[in-house]
Amino acid sequence: MVRALLLSIGQLADRTILWVLVKSLLLTFLLLVGTGAVLVAIAGWLGDGWWAGSGTLAAVAGAVMAILGVVLLFRAVAMAVVGLFADDIVAAVERRHYPSAASTRRNLPFREELSTAVRSAGRALLANAVALPFYLILLATGIGAPLLFVAVNALLLARDLGEMVGARHLDAPALHHWLAASRRPRTATGLVVAILFVVPGVNLIAPVLGAAIATHRFHGARRA
Repeated sequence: MVRALLLSIGQLADRTILWVLVKSLLLTFLLLVGTGAVLVAIAGWLGDGWWAGSGTLAAVAGAVMAILGVVLLFRAVAMAVVGLFADDIVAAVERRHYPSAASTRRNLPFREELSTAVRSAGRALLANAVALPFYLILLATGIGAPLLFVAVNALLLARDLGEMVGARHLDAPALHHWLAASRRPRTATGLVVAILFVVPGVNLIAPVLGAAIATHRFHGARRA
């Protein structure tokens, strides 16, 4: 894991990966702005309703919900967006470190990438929506909410990142078998990437870094 992380960090300056980072951040930002505008409109409508008279309490609750919403939406949207550009990341890592594997990689059709990205975002939004009340309760502890976020998202990221790389080298039955057999190492990968998502600043590069780490872990396990 340490090797995969260090190699991935070392390749962040790669022109291909930098371009993916720029594209993914721009698209993620645009999607979040659009979603945020919808949420602001909904909040304004709710503000005229039953909690309009609660004053400061409503403002504080709204601010807390907005911050949590941005954090959770960013994680879901950013990973889905990076999934659309995963071919470039996987290809860049393989060209430099696993040239023999690069020759067997298949680029996924856009329709398949989009379907995978939508499923990833859906799982992330659903799981984090279920966990949202617990995030709110644990905010008072200072560390509880981030720890729960890491726990919830580690498993989701383990699957997302595993599929992201595995689907480019394995057919459907082989991919299903590999996902089942590699649950423990994939969970370790998901845990590390989930931690990256809670570090301010680092969370911006976490999706791209996660895809690179997952590529190293996939090929490292196959070499072992």
